[in-house]
Amino acid sequence: MRFDHLGIATRDADQLADLFGGLLDVPVAHREPFDGLDVTFLDLGNGYLELLEPTAESGPVARSLERDGPGIHHVAFETADVAAALDAARAHGVELVDEEPRPGAWGHRVAFLHPGSTGGVLVEFVESA
Repeated sequence: MRFDHLGIATRDADQLADLFGGLLDVPVAHREPFDGLDVTFLDLGNGYLELLEPTAESGPVARSLERDGPGIHHVAFETADVAAALDAARAHGVELVDEEPRPGAWGHRVAFLHPGSTGGVLVEFVESA
């Protein structure tokens, strides 16, 4: 497994993309609407910043913004097999948000681990398309 991306909840993905793009001198690698979000990936060269702007009033990121404000939402790790990574997490007694992989942005398969089992960090496993 390796680091894939850091998800950041924001109310304005374009503004944050402009800020980080200029500050870090990194390009936008991908943008798409996905599951009630505008999602923007900035290419850091060794991973991505994923900017998550809710377009719907409900959903996990919208609730996170309402509850906690903007900021780091999750950390994601790339794996060749999300289902196997979930099995390993189960074997370590980690509580899962997703019992099975599901579709994610950019055509990936993803699954999340509950932050109550991972030191307060929402962890995502990502399997590239």
